[in-house]
Amino acid sequence: MLPPIIMAVLRRYVPYVTLPFAIVVGAIGYKIESIVSDKQTPSPKVSVEETRVNRRLDELESGDPLKVASLKEKPFVPKNIFERNVSPSLQKSAPE
Repeated sequence: MLPPIIMAVLRRYVPYVTLPFAIVVGAIGYKIESIVSDKQTPSPKVSVEETRVNRRLDELESGDPLKVASLKEKPFVPKNIFERNVSPSLQKSAPE
């Protein structure tokens, strides 16, 4: 007789019980993570801007300045939505 009453009460007040329970579990997880993990994040040896500049310079040096893609073909316009934001490593190479 008591379990159905308990279940009915829990079902009615579950939103009021869930939020404090989630806060307690999150606080405990946060404390454990702060104890276990490193306090300092190592900074990269080279800044992101320097890496970008070096990569762009390498791309300019490796490319042939006389070989330019035709504007009629429009290789920079995606054919469909799935080709819109593709990583450079996954892009199809332009036909020679």
